[in-house]
Amino acid sequence: MEGDTFSGLGNGTQMDSKVLQTFQKSFVQVQNILDQNRLLINQINQNHESRIPDNLNRNVGLIRELNNNIRRVVDLYTDLSHSFTKSMEVSSEGDSSGAVRSDGKPGHKRYRAG
Repeated sequence: MEGDTFSGLGNGTQMDSKVLQTFQKSFVQVQNILDQNRLLINQINQNHESRIPDNLNRNVGLIRELNNNIRRVVDLYTDLSHSFTKSMEVSSEGDSSGAVRSDGKPGHKRYRAG
């Protein structure tokens, strides 16, 4: 798949396959953390329902782990957002709908009907 491109957003924006692989890797990491959180929540609920003091004490650590996982998910989504924005900026720089004039200022292509 090396060198493949993806046209997205309906405007012909192309994203390199490496960028897509990075997004895929991040989404897999997020899903794995969310799966782990589901298991932690189930364990926390079972411990809470049991009302056994040792189990309730274990919940403190489980809740901390859950909170840390949530922070990791937020960080991953933040990184994804920044990466996506950066990739869109880079791809829009190469967009053929705009041109740069000889004085370095952006110009616009005109399209003639007919």
